[in-house]
Amino acid sequence: MDYSRYTSLQVVRHTGGVVEVVMGRDGKLPVADHAGHGELADIWRDLDRDPEVSVIIVRGQAKGFSGGGTLELVGDMVEDFEHRARVWKEARDIVYNMINCSKIIVSAINGPAVGGGLAVALMADISIAARDARLIDGHTRLGVAAGDHAAIIWPLLCGMAKAKLHLLLSSEISGEEAERIGLVSMAVDGEALMQTAMEIAGKLSAGPQTALRWTKHSLNNWLRQAGPIFDNSVALEMLGFTGPEVREGLAAVRERRSPVFPAGAPF
Repeated sequence: MDYSRYTSLQVVRHTGGVVEVVMGRDGKLPVADHAGHGELADIWRDLDRDPEVSVIIVRGQAKGFSGGGTLELVGDMVEDFEHRARVWKEARDIVYNMINCSKIIVSAINGPAVGGGLAVALMADISIAARDARLIDGHTRLGVAAGDHAAIIWPLLCGMAKAKLHLLLSSEISGEEAERIGLVSMAVDGEALMQTAMEIAGKLSAGPQTALRWTKHSLNNWLRQAGPIFDNSVALEMLGFTGPEVREGLAAVRERRSPVFPAGAPF
């Protein structure tokens, strides 16, 4: 399988069928631009078809797991229907392609994990976070519904009460707290993050692949059941990109100030 077409992702092969998907460039916090967002959707299909892959580790760079979408990407979604429609499809594909990828996916989460990158971190089959990692779903802070993954999986992981608390407030969650509430599989000291991820991936790659993949497939039927909930959330997120709240939220990010959202709502 040739992965040379990917520009924002690097695929690193290890022994035993373990591969790393490394997001972003050395020395920088990974972010998703127009091309990168699409690559995050496509990579899981290619890895699923690759006969030399058994287990996937997905990680960011030393500065963190993900900084979310670029301001250019968000701005173009606000202004242009075609961009908004394309990102809607890619957001759905990221989630469904990870669910349907037969290979086990392990995420190694360090530093900030925001936006589409957070979706990848939490949709992984096993999520390992550094204790001081910072998980942030900032959709409502931007002025759009939390749509790119949260509705399909947060209530299953940490329960509805915690899901509403953190998604409605866009509050930051440490890796340690994320483990406590069940949002991630485990939290470890930062220096042990990649070693732990590699050890787990090694155990999985040495295991019975058919049994592991069919177990994943069966468990993920809980997520497939929630597909209509997820589809609705993504559609409402995209609808929000046409409204006034996201314009204020985006302006506040660009101007590095707190947003002042318009009062009231149409319904």
